[in-house]
Amino acid sequence: MSRPKNDPNLSSLAREGLLQPQESMVPVKTGSKRLSIGIPRETSFQENRISLVPESVSLLVSNGHDVTIESNAGKNANFTDNDYSEAGAMIASSAAEVYRNSNIIMKVAPPSESELELLQDKQTLFSILQVAMQPKDFIPRMKAKQITALAYEYMRDDTAVLPVIQAMSEIVGGTAILIAAEYLSNTMAGRGELLGGVTGIPPTQVVIIGAGSVGEHAARTALGLGAQVKVFDNDLSKLRKIQRHLGQKLYTSTIVPSFLAEALRSADVVIGAVHARDGRTPVIVSEEMVSEMRTGSVIIDVSIDQGGCFETSEVTNHTNPVFRKYGVIHYCVPNIASRVARTASCALSNIFTPVLMSIGEEGGMDEFLWSHKTVRSGIYLYKGTVTNKFVSDFCKLPYRDLNLLMASRIY
Repeated sequence: MSRPKNDPNLSSLAREGLLQPQESMVPVKTGSKRLSIGIPRETSFQENRISLVPESVSLLVSNGHDVTIESNAGKNANFTDNDYSEAGAMIASSAAEVYRNSNIIMKVAPPSESELELLQDKQTLFSILQVAMQPKDFIPRMKAKQITALAYEYMRDDTAVLPVIQAMSEIVGGTAILIAAEYLSNTMAGRGELLGGVTGIPPTQVVIIGAGSVGEHAARTALGLGAQVKVFDNDLSKLRKIQRHLGQKLYTSTIVPSFLAEALRSADVVIGAVHARDGRTPVIVSEEMVSEMRTGSVIIDVSIDQGGCFETSEVTNHTNPVFRKYGVIHYCVPNIASRVARTASCALSNIFTPVLMSIGEEGGMDEFLWSHKTVRSGIYLYKGTVTNKFVSDFCKLPYRDLNLLMASRIY
């Protein structure tokens, strides 16, 4: 049985020890700001990723920040509540509690209708935007709450690379080839072929349309499995770069319809990896071209989230991922990265943990944005003001240049 604190038989040192807290938080550095970071559970259909993994939460908490995460938020990426609790996060029973206790909200998918209601005045939101897919009142509702919001797809790093797009593209490129390998097998009612090459048997023919990051990593994976790869793109600099990065000569061509149609007729796998800067991707492969492809060949349309680059493409999902047209298997799932949610979550966490650490160390979001011009590129709302020209034009809302706001220190 423990003794009362006023027991005269206790030494003054022991009594003082009872009165002291048993654990202490690492002190926040002078000039820094303690952040309250909230991670709600994703509600978007088949979005399995999470923006911060337990290791990142542990680092943030050990540096004096508070992290609140909704129960089961990491479940689909195979992170348990216990993983986050042991990392120092507070587990919340509802999304409302997460939003109420946090000044920075970390999400993957854009806020849903109900989540827009939960956003608190003057909060900071990190998420994907996909403005063309949002309802008309999406931006005005956040403006009214003076939200500061960063879109993953707009943020650039010091080398002008889009780090989130780059990371997800690397994951999607490699995964697309592995998906194609599955659907060539008998277990998926495919042709019963091994993707790659075996001694004495001609290698699998893989055609990749688009020589960006997705195309490059698809080519790297396919080559590693022993396939023969052909890459099409109208940007000659990208075609040169992909050969330089892969360290070998590939069949490359600009997108000449006759050349592309010939390659498609003998292809086992076709990856559509065309990316449009704004709006819809152009249709590169016509229905007639698809009709001339080999029965049982596989199309993976990575561009489907922007409309697709095959005329025969239709949006599918992870539950029912494929359909056949002209005997060709079409895989048109928009969110391929969610298929490998744990890897994708780690990639997102690697990008945003240093950003959050810097926000805290530099005294808050205003000070951080003032000294980090590259991250400013991701901000499309600053305290309710639209600061991205594309978002402004698309939504027909007034625009202000964030660089000028920062330069004049008006906020």
